[in-house]
Amino acid sequence: MQTGQPKWRRRSEARPGEIIAAALEVFSEKGFAAARLDDIAARAGVSKGALYLYFETKQDLFRAVVRETIVPNLATVAGFIAQSPLPFGHLIRLAFARVAEVITEGRLGAVAKMVIGESRNFPELAKVWHEDVVSVMLGAISAAVAAAQARGEVRPGDPQLYVFSLAGPLLLGVLWREVFVPVGVKPIDLKALLAQHAEVVLQGMLVKPEEGA
Repeated sequence: MQTGQPKWRRRSEARPGEIIAAALEVFSEKGFAAARLDDIAARAGVSKGALYLYFETKQDLFRAVVRETIVPNLATVAGFIAQSPLPFGHLIRLAFARVAEVITEGRLGAVAKMVIGESRNFPELAKVWHEDVVSVMLGAISAAVAAAQARGEVRPGDPQLYVFSLAGPLLLGVLWREVFVPVGVKPIDLKALLAQHAEVVLQGMLVKPEEGA
């Protein structure tokens, strides 16, 4: 009988995703250096040998975690920014709200903290994070700033530096959430922080009607 074949095939095909999900949990909880492949395999319900069938090194597994669990959500935001016809102010408010949801509902913040804390000893972490996460968002928002400048909505200035100004409190909010809240410090409402910060920065970036006249 062949009734067992499709089930086994589905199970085999599901294994990389199960391993990646387990790695995300272990990396978030223990960090990169302390995460053991044995722990990840056990969390995924596979043998260590089975894990090596899909990922040769822990760095390969980290790259898969970023590309499979973090990049898709941020790519959606970047795509929205690139394609939206909204005025720049409305675009940033909506994008910030969505980014706050991605951070608070998933483990992006925990992985970002790990990269910041361990990239000196594991530079591959920073390289992957920059190529697949930072550069994508930086490029999308910088392009949106430049387009808004061309339309006369945003004042002259380096688009990339404008993005750094927008993103600063986001990084601080993530670190606050991941570093201080676990030791009992009062949480910060990340959505409220980004919404308020957007209003403050947009006041300086956007061209006032009388300036554009």
